[in-house]
Amino acid sequence: MRVLFVCLGNICRSPTAEGVLRHQLRAAGLAEQVQVASAGTGDWHVGKPPDSRTRAAALRRGYDLSAQRAQQVSAADFGRYDLILAMDHSNLGNLKRLQPANGRAELDLFLRRYHAPVDEVPDPYYGGEQGFEHVLDLIEQACEGLVNELKGRP
Repeated sequence: MRVLFVCLGNICRSPTAEGVLRHQLRAAGLAEQVQVASAGTGDWHVGKPPDSRTRAAALRRGYDLSAQRAQQVSAADFGRYDLILAMDHSNLGNLKRLQPANGRAELDLFLRRYHAPVDEVPDPYYGGEQGFEHVLDLIEQACEGLVNELKGRP
């Protein structure tokens, strides 16, 4: 199983989801069965690490995102991944426009799929520290739902 998380620049929300899911998969004994990555629909930050505030908030909860580097989603990803999860409606729309006719990946909103209290992960980039903590709260909850779904797949 291959999962790709997507946000706008791949420096806040999607790398957080990648790090949280990797951590939860290890704890569930599924790390070898599931490949996880993240990407952005924009190319502004390609090759750069996640935002320093994202890394700091994640590290306070035990998630090390320092090895991640931003990348841009491509049409080829729809054949490379089984599940592509967008952080918000805008990026979901961008992904639908990019999705090739023969793309086999299942596409959905991350929070909507895993029954979070809201359906979008808000972009914390222009806000304060609390925004990054809120993003982590939402992502941790949704990743628990994703891990439970993955446990049920062959």
